[in-house]
Amino acid sequence: MTEVDLDVHHSDEDVTAALRADVRDGLTAAQKWLPPKWFYDAKGSELFEDITTLPEYYPTRSEREILAARAGEIARVTDARTLVELGSGSSEKTRLLLDALTSHGTLAAFVPLDVSASALAEATEAIAADYPGLEVRGVVGDFTQHLDLLPGAQPRLVAFLGGTIGNFLPIDRSKFLSSVRDVLEPGEWLLLGTDLVKDRETLERAYDDAAGVTADFNRNVLRVINERLGADFAVDEFVHESYWDAESEWIEMRLRASRETTVHIPGADLDVHFDEGEYVRTEISAKFRPDGIAAELAAAGFAVEQWWTDTEERYGVTLARSARA
Repeated sequence: MTEVDLDVHHSDEDVTAALRADVRDGLTAAQKWLPPKWFYDAKGSELFEDITTLPEYYPTRSEREILAARAGEIARVTDARTLVELGSGSSEKTRLLLDALTSHGTLAAFVPLDVSASALAEATEAIAADYPGLEVRGVVGDFTQHLDLLPGAQPRLVAFLGGTIGNFLPIDRSKFLSSVRDVLEPGEWLLLGTDLVKDRETLERAYDDAAGVTADFNRNVLRVINERLGADFAVDEFVHESYWDAESEWIEMRLRASRETTVHIPGADLDVHFDEGEYVRTEISAKFRPDGIAAELAAAGFAVEQWWTDTEERYGVTLARSARA
């Protein structure tokens, strides 16, 4: 019989407290910012799933193409007994890895980690139903805080897909990769998805689709603050923008105030003034080059085993082995 467990290390109260801290830090900064993780309540998660099917948004299709072609090789190289997925969401693409590892005969457990308890419960139930005999143990937590709590028999394969690594500033990215290495034993594995540097038009269109789905997704961070902290953001009065920063080699998503306004946020004991035209940065999405990916992984204590790209060379997936004792 399939076993399903849910370990909760991040309660609803913890989520609200973390949001309060981020709102205070980000919206009182000289250049206002908010972390992209706050897009993802139930509505935000649905909107993101819609984004992944848009014609402009190539990363999901490109990553899926790579995994479909290489999942069998990944299974043979890693002999993974436990597949860990960070920021799992719906775990759709991960089924390619589950299929390959199950067919290879080594997989005993699947451990998805996500901050959303409801999304995680739905995903684990679906996976457990489709993979009888597999131990499925969801971890409700923040992958920047709770990596040391991940269970599972060795060797483990940690999958961090979707290009989410690009949401970290470089210094935080270095710390995060090192923290993943710290919880792995030498010889265990990291599978990392990274979007690649390409032309400005393709990048900006991917984050500003013609149907306006990404704009609605971007503004959802304001809805989350309204709901959890009692704020009075006039959501539709903030204009979505995507901007390619060629020097930093990342996309910025921004929300720009269409008029001067003061937002009251009682749950954070804060009033925030916006001048007309002032923006808040809601996401960076760094784009990578193959040599840069390898260098960052090496600095964190990983050795690159394989690197693959899709047929259009838009996206990269790296299989790296924990190399530092």
